[in-house]
Amino acid sequence: MLRRTATGSALALAAALSLSACGGGGDDQSTGSKTIQVTLANHVWTENIKAALPEFEKSTGLKVKLTQLGEDQLSDQYNVKLNAGTSDLDVMMYRPLQEGKLFGKNGYLADLTKDVKGAKDWNWSDFQPGPVEATTYDGKVEGVPLITETEVLYYRKDLLKKAGFSEPPKTLDELKAQSAKIQAANPGVAGFVARTGKSAAVTQFSSYLYSFGGKWATDDDKAAIDSPEAKQAYAYYGGLIHDHGPKNVSTDMSWPEAMAIFTQGKSAFYTEASSLYKNATDPAKSKVSDTVGFAAFPAGPAGSKPYNVPSWALGINESSENKANAWKFIEWATSKEQTLANQKAGVPGARSSVANDPEATSTYPKDLVAAAAEGAKNGVGFDRPKVVKVPEAREIVGLPIVDAITGKDAAASAEEAAKKFQALLDDEAK
Repeated sequence: MLRRTATGSALALAAALSLSACGGGGDDQSTGSKTIQVTLANHVWTENIKAALPEFEKSTGLKVKLTQLGEDQLSDQYNVKLNAGTSDLDVMMYRPLQEGKLFGKNGYLADLTKDVKGAKDWNWSDFQPGPVEATTYDGKVEGVPLITETEVLYYRKDLLKKAGFSEPPKTLDELKAQSAKIQAANPGVAGFVARTGKSAAVTQFSSYLYSFGGKWATDDDKAAIDSPEAKQAYAYYGGLIHDHGPKNVSTDMSWPEAMAIFTQGKSAFYTEASSLYKNATDPAKSKVSDTVGFAAFPAGPAGSKPYNVPSWALGINESSENKANAWKFIEWATSKEQTLANQKAGVPGARSSVANDPEATSTYPKDLVAAAAEGAKNGVGFDRPKVVKVPEAREIVGLPIVDAITGKDAAASAEEAAKKFQALLDDEAK
């Protein structure tokens, strides 16, 4: 349950909101509807915000008409209503990594640049750079990031100690060396495990790609997955699983399967999203819960550059006739106070001040907090290619991962995949 603010705080909130900048397009509250139509996804964040809505409505005199949908239903509704130019959507909860470019290219989201920069006390500069990058399209802020995650290293403290290591690996070279030594000394235990599925592995592989100095595509939309850096990243990730992963490893694993291997005590190391940590630390789910440690993503030749992404964000429908009041809702829902309350409830937000607040992170493992904070410093705002056809792109750029895991020539596979990826990029540029 979210904390309730005192009456004084509510009055201060009302005063602050009344002075905030008009939202995306300059609508004035006197001409906008007193009812804000808000569409949100089924998520813990949504449940927390719903519990606090009476506070917002009381302090602003506005009413929120809330529609809550599952991800597939949400996508279907957006496809129909946004294509039709409907005005009966005001605030939209959307996935920047999945729909951001599509919505930006089609002009579905209002430009919030003036709003975020004009709300001084709200403090746009408090938001982490990676998530901000992901909610910006063509130089315009089109969303405010809500829920974040970064890739970190999960590891077994007991196995490291047994092998004579005093600390987890800080570099990818050390990760390989420690994986090899631990595997050799512990029959039946893999040195390393991670996602292996062609599409599923793409997001986690992205941190390796960036840390080797690679990228999915250049700024002028030229496929870059066949660059020397990208080829090295493919070879490393696939080679680590091929050489030090579980025997007869499946090449169709997403996070549940990879996590299960780790939590059953069958692997020393595992790189995965920070948001999934409870699967490893909950005794009801994990046989190794009391020995799990967390560390920052190991540095490659280009440093430690894990993804630090927003899984969800709030935007305003460009066709909304109530943009000013829609912005008031976003300003409140993404305020430091609400972000703090959500983070305490287990939903990491994008504000640096909250991420570094001991009150906000008191229920999280301390080493996980430190690892995530480190990841936020140099984090990249995307964990997949920046394209409209995201599923198709993941299938293409993920194939060299599978080929490398199975011992095939990762470089040749990357060259072939780059041709297909370039065709996709060219098609989207038409």
